[in-house]
Amino acid sequence: MDTSSLMEQILSKDNLNTAYLQVVRNKGAAGVDGMEYTELGEYLSQNGEIIKEQLRTRKYKPQPVRRVEIPKPEGGVRNLGVPTVTDRFVQQAVTQVLTPIFEKHFHDHSYGFRPNRCAQQAVLTALEMMNEGHSWIVDIDLEKFFDTVNHDKLMTIIGRTIEDGDVISIIRKFLVSGVMIDDEYEDSIIGTPQGGNISPLLANIMLNELDKEMEQRSLDFVRYADDCIIMVGSELAANRVMKSISKFIEKILGLKVNVSKSKVDKPKGIKYLGFGFYYDSFAKQYKAKPHAKSVAKFKARMKQLTCRSWGVGNDYKVKKLNQLIRGWINYFKIGSMKKLCGILDKSMRFRLRMCIWKHWKTPQNRAKNLIKLGISRAWAFSTAYTGARIAFVCQRGAMNVAITKERLTRFGLVSMLDYYSEKCTC
Repeated sequence: MDTSSLMEQILSKDNLNTAYLQVVRNKGAAGVDGMEYTELGEYLSQNGEIIKEQLRTRKYKPQPVRRVEIPKPEGGVRNLGVPTVTDRFVQQAVTQVLTPIFEKHFHDHSYGFRPNRCAQQAVLTALEMMNEGHSWIVDIDLEKFFDTVNHDKLMTIIGRTIEDGDVISIIRKFLVSGVMIDDEYEDSIIGTPQGGNISPLLANIMLNELDKEMEQRSLDFVRYADDCIIMVGSELAANRVMKSISKFIEKILGLKVNVSKSKVDKPKGIKYLGFGFYYDSFAKQYKAKPHAKSVAKFKARMKQLTCRSWGVGNDYKVKKLNQLIRGWINYFKIGSMKKLCGILDKSMRFRLRMCIWKHWKTPQNRAKNLIKLGISRAWAFSTAYTGARIAFVCQRGAMNVAITKERLTRFGLVSMLDYYSEKCTC
């Protein structure tokens, strides 16, 4: 394919319209210039032709990205770079043209940030390899990958495929556009800002070199962005692969392996894309399930949404819980978690009963509502005036009889177990 005149494809009306719609659809925060995505349409109607001419003549100058620090669950922060909405528009236009070109070169076992591919496919492929006798895992963690990409190495790799100097020029400009940190400008000597529309494609272009190296060595691997695991048949082979691939990553690609987080282990000892793995002795094969850390994260969020001191109505709490439930199960549905869903359902109903009990406030009102829900007068009053802690009252007795699973379902609460049964593909 001729890649010497791609800029005109990037600047075509259809491509720019698609890029504009995608940026607006993605929404996102404003960059350093303060322009919101809702203002992009009017801005382009006034300046679109100027931007196109600047790109043709290599005079377009991206603005620095705005640094945003996102706390990590395990501690530390993840640095995100928020480009201006105009730069996001240009990046999106470039990405749409380059993606089909590079897709032809990407490895089949790369699943991150690619069309019609997802994390679940990566996990299922890993399971297939585990069940083919590759029961030792090399789990390689790249330290701050997006912050350590070597610009010269990346541009050299891109230059092997893309011949259009205008396109290469604008990519280089995005890489070196700089970062604004608390109103202070900082050069971006290395790295590709995590948060830009073009960054996922650039990450795959760089890490495709790793994929090719592993394929050349006949290794079975799965990669999702910078999360890579390699499946081998023995501990000895795993340690050998860990050493040699780490050397390739650091010496050839110029990236850094996080030694403290990288490890060699059996499937049950690793966490990959939020999933854990276990051996089903009855089925005689490895299976996936939500990792303990993923479950803990879900429980923490569930507790936030059912906090009794949160000053919103219980109907709103149920709405937010349903969003959490559907999103979580839609992601983890390929895993085995029927028993877990039942346990989490009970915990959720218990916490909602406590919210309802507190919402009723006074003993008189509690007794009146319990009677309305079918509880005998004597039992309702003895429960309402018991003086016991909320947790004790809502774990058993009248509240369990009054606020049943069926009643909460009619109120709108989605049952995790029922929803999982509908969506389960395992």
